[in-house]
Amino acid sequence: MRAKTWLHGILAMVCLSLSGAALAGATSAKLPEDEQGFVDAVGKLNRAQLIAMLGEPARAEDVKLKDSGRVVASIWHYHNINKDAGGAYYPTTELDIIDDQVSVVVFLNNDGSDASAGQSYEVQPDPSGL
Repeated sequence: MRAKTWLHGILAMVCLSLSGAALAGATSAKLPEDEQGFVDAVGKLNRAQLIAMLGEPARAEDVKLKDSGRVVASIWHYHNINKDAGGAYYPTTELDIIDDQVSVVVFLNNDGSDASAGQSYEVQPDPSGL
């Protein structure tokens, strides 16, 4: 009887440790903070994947067609998610999304209400088609 209880205890510990490792793996998948790494990574993600990795944007603005109201583009702002070469966080990162893909990334040195002070990067399509 003791051997059976001991075995159940070991199995429970193994299962718990494996589930902890699985959870750690799921939460450790995050986007790079550096400019180029971030641009390369977000260019491969769609809206749903972006929200899964970054959460809802702090600010979102949709561009809609007048006749149908269909959303054709979006501007999303996130705060303090990317670092410059010196290691300081940009106050705002803007993602311009067209056809469910990020087309432009802008790193802003302000809260995003004035887009005049920032670095803009056009996202290049993934040649592999992924």
